[in-house]
Amino acid sequence: MSYERSIVYDGLSDTEYERLAENVRTAIWEELAPLESRIEDEEQIPYDIVLPVLRECGAFGLLVPREYGGSGLSIRQYLPIIAEFAKIQGGIRVVVHVHNSFAHALSEVGDDTQRKAILPGAATGAKSVAFALTEPEHGTGADLGTTARPSGSGFVLTGQKWLITNSDLASHFFVFAKTGPEEVSAFLVERDAPGLSIEPLPETMGCKGGEHGLVTLDEVTVDSSALVGKPGEGQQHLERALEISRVFIAASSLGTSERALELSLAHAQSRVTFGKAIGQRQAIQRYLAEMATDVYALRGMLADSAAKWDAGTRIPAESSMVKQFGLEAVGRVTDRALLVHGGIGYTRKHPVERLYRDARLNWLEEGTPTIQYMVAARELLSGFRFSDGFGAIGWPGRDERVQGYAGR
Repeated sequence: MSYERSIVYDGLSDTEYERLAENVRTAIWEELAPLESRIEDEEQIPYDIVLPVLRECGAFGLLVPREYGGSGLSIRQYLPIIAEFAKIQGGIRVVVHVHNSFAHALSEVGDDTQRKAILPGAATGAKSVAFALTEPEHGTGADLGTTARPSGSGFVLTGQKWLITNSDLASHFFVFAKTGPEEVSAFLVERDAPGLSIEPLPETMGCKGGEHGLVTLDEVTVDSSALVGKPGEGQQHLERALEISRVFIAASSLGTSERALELSLAHAQSRVTFGKAIGQRQAIQRYLAEMATDVYALRGMLADSAAKWDAGTRIPAESSMVKQFGLEAVGRVTDRALLVHGGIGYTRKHPVERLYRDARLNWLEEGTPTIQYMVAARELLSGFRFSDGFGAIGWPGRDERVQGYAGR
């Protein structure tokens, strides 16, 4: 582990949180959900409608600390809200996820000057940070092609980033660049910096309407205040941002799974063939039970991960495992939802068609499955072990017995 956490998240009081959550739920289902068909047809999010709604319900400031004008939610409080967004049109969920994820990252890794400059605006949606890591010709970490060479009192950045979500909304980009052969550093680069240009990329399979652009940095000059932390700390910042953001993706998988299950239950009870509801058939019952099992298991993993993060504990293994399980679970659940609905579920008459497509972005956000397996295995081989988990029941001498068995 390359860094330790010391921040503890208390969040809002129960009364404050319920008031905020109810405002967000109302906005989601009364004002945003009715836009689903329009966004799918036009493949554009009507920002003139959506952004004011998100601003009014407080969606932009969910993870911005209260001292900067946000709600300062704990992760336990935030997860049900991003899960609720994942039940409606995916492009809207992506906007909210990326904005809050990197506002949260900046609150943890930025210095006082950077936080004061950006977070108050982020709380209202006036400013937003997009993550600029992925490149068209390179990988990540030490394989980055983007460079930042020292120049005077600052740096000159050169390179390309692509699939940069919220590139059409971002006021700043969290850019990762090499400052040495094996040294990665992070920079906050303003959207209007000379030499920075943004091009749209083709529309996506699902989560339509959001922008995932190509960002070109052509000799972009920034001063030293743009550097996040110290030179060479980029990998630490990357790990810190992705660690909790992977949990957010898992919560999105949960929300989509819950919606797919709800729709499937309703369809199984209302769809009648051969004189009885299809929910009375054993094959359909098995699909529903499998879906519910995935939802139940994912909820438990998320609760554990959130509790640990809120307590100030690092969760590299847990975040990779819950992200990976979440994408597999939502894949299974949406597969079965399609089977429950039959042919009509393959049409846009039912939302399961869109949920099926939207969920597939979860495979790619914040790292592919191979990356999640690699991180989890690395942590296990480095000594990570699960806590007892049985509370007062316990197993006296369990650790010693496990060590003894392992040596046989």
